[in-house]
Amino acid sequence: MSLLAEDTPVADLGLRWKPGFSTLGPAFFTELRPTPLPDPYWVCHSDAVARQLGLPPGWRDSDTTLAALTGSLPVAGTRPIATVYSGHQFGVWAGQLGDGRAILLGETEGGLEVQLKGAGRTPYSRGGDGRAVLRSSIREFLCSEAMHGLGIPTTRALCVTGSDAPIYRETAESAAVVTRVAPSFVRFGHFEHFAANQREDELRALADYVIDRYYPECRNTARFNGNAYAAFLEAVSERTAALLARWQSVGFCHGVMNTDNMSILGLTIDYGPFQFLDGFDPRHICNHSDTQGRYAFNQQPNVAYWNLFCLAQAVLPLIGDQEVAVAALESYKTVFPNAFEDRMRAKLGLATPAEGDRALIEGVLKLLAAEKVDHTIFWRRLSNQMADGNVEPVRDLFLDRPGFDAWMLSFSERHAPLQRAAAAELMLRTNPKFVLRNHLGQQAIEASQQKDHAGVATLLTLLQTPCEEHPGADDYAGFPPDWASTIEISCSS
Repeated sequence: MSLLAEDTPVADLGLRWKPGFSTLGPAFFTELRPTPLPDPYWVCHSDAVARQLGLPPGWRDSDTTLAALTGSLPVAGTRPIATVYSGHQFGVWAGQLGDGRAILLGETEGGLEVQLKGAGRTPYSRGGDGRAVLRSSIREFLCSEAMHGLGIPTTRALCVTGSDAPIYRETAESAAVVTRVAPSFVRFGHFEHFAANQREDELRALADYVIDRYYPECRNTARFNGNAYAAFLEAVSERTAALLARWQSVGFCHGVMNTDNMSILGLTIDYGPFQFLDGFDPRHICNHSDTQGRYAFNQQPNVAYWNLFCLAQAVLPLIGDQEVAVAALESYKTVFPNAFEDRMRAKLGLATPAEGDRALIEGVLKLLAAEKVDHTIFWRRLSNQMADGNVEPVRDLFLDRPGFDAWMLSFSERHAPLQRAAAAELMLRTNPKFVLRNHLGQQAIEASQQKDHAGVATLLTLLQTPCEEHPGADDYAGFPPDWASTIEISCSS
């Protein structure tokens, strides 16, 4: 049944919609409309995501589109819902959670879900206002597209719209809505919710939906004697392992790896207090709220496995055998290290494995950690060294010159029989020149809060193709200023 009166005006975005998650039934969501915001304005947008969705040319020229993507006007053909899930937060069972400020418009015929984050209260807001602030929305927008530019699986972001309506966190801030796009926003926590409430019928319906839509190969596997649910758990584990390997290789800290922030498709999801490392510190904590360091950079692979174990417990009633469920997780322990080594070899310009590669990788990571050498700048300078033969810019990053020289000798000997040009090409397309450093995002946010959105657009251009040189943009690839270390990012968005 529609929530709209017959004479309610609607916006036609030029997209065709189809039933998706809503086919599971009312036990999985609440149908509701977004809450309007006054006087919306455009902040930023991604033409690449617009093309992916199939939006028509000139889609941003319409005031009705602006209103619709701020939650102030219904979108023709959609049935907005907020989904329910549960989860573990900071290792503790938190009970029922859900889309507390995100409203799913629906799924396009191209198979992409479109969600408005910051679109108002839902039954799962737990006392919150259901809103998002401009600073966090810009950070999510930029990082979604930055991760995609790095080749890392992620949700995407179409646009951010703003409003001068005050939103109160530590202080009053401007409201914003970010339009997020993904094949699915289903999380580990969706499964935990129905398992915790002993609702096996709904748990099975959810698993069948996800398998049939996104993991159909699990229906026809001989693995686990044809147990599709065990094969599904293994597939999720392997996707998650591959994702974590990519995070660790680029120095990305998520900040809040709760089970309700883990994508069932192995996507990076829910950008809150994230950070790309400046100085390489394996124990770095990017979330000011994480006082115990649960989600420190070097803990992320183990936390991901812990979260997968929670997922395994949730789907155990469907798998039917605890030993089989545990076995379905085992491949994580090989996929992650192998995928990580593959990513690190690419960073080192090594197209094929050889004996001694692990020692070479571990050696350079120890050197970087010992002096907290800037992660992105080191790898980019090493790439340039492979291209031009000048080692001094890399060597200048280290106080321990003998230690670096010894490692560099091993690195050079490994490359001796190889084609340097091919190695340099591999390194330059693997090691980005630009990442979304906290201080760059902060500068763009502060300008945007004064209605100057040019800085956001500039960062988007650089981050969408982060391995290109972008002449004239070297200031965005330099060392962070001293004040960057004082930026505190928490869960207060």
